[in-house]
Amino acid sequence: MGLIFAKLWSFFCNQEHKVIIVGLDNAGKTTILYQFLMNEVVHTSPTIGSNVEEIVVKKTHFLMWDIGGQESLRSSWNTYYSNTEFIILVVDSTDRERLAISKEELYRMLAHEDLRKAAVLIFANKQDMKGCMSAAEIYKYLTLSSIKDHPWHIQSCCALTGEGLCRGLEWMTSRTGLR
Repeated sequence: MGLIFAKLWSFFCNQEHKVIIVGLDNAGKTTILYQFLMNEVVHTSPTIGSNVEEIVVKKTHFLMWDIGGQESLRSSWNTYYSNTEFIILVVDSTDRERLAISKEELYRMLAHEDLRKAAVLIFANKQDMKGCMSAAEIYKYLTLSSIKDHPWHIQSCCALTGEGLCRGLEWMTSRTGLR
């Protein structure tokens, strides 16, 4: 009974924040989601559709939708946009060839009416890999300085070790009181 009351209370107090986790296939989205949830690496396979989990950080509830990133699925991302407060864009820092596609998808999302109030967290994932791009390089390539109508933050991370993920969540948590 207490769980039902807590769920209802969080619903009426609007304390649950919808998050979509997007990025190209093999960027590390699902690994990041389950690192948040269980603080461990789980073996994943390509996401067809979505995974959804509730993550609680300092009494702040995030409902996280991990959406498949294969090319054939990206056109359906917009079906998840309604009521989204946060976009987590996961970038594979080793995938220089497809960074232009990540940029294109980011700006397409930011132009969508349903995401006009969403804050953006970019995870520069796979920082443990040799030859990866730094968060500063990704920032420059994505021209993040041109994003004026959405709060954003870029964070280096490694989904496998969890390094950097907490800093990203802390940024999101700090934004919840500003909405």
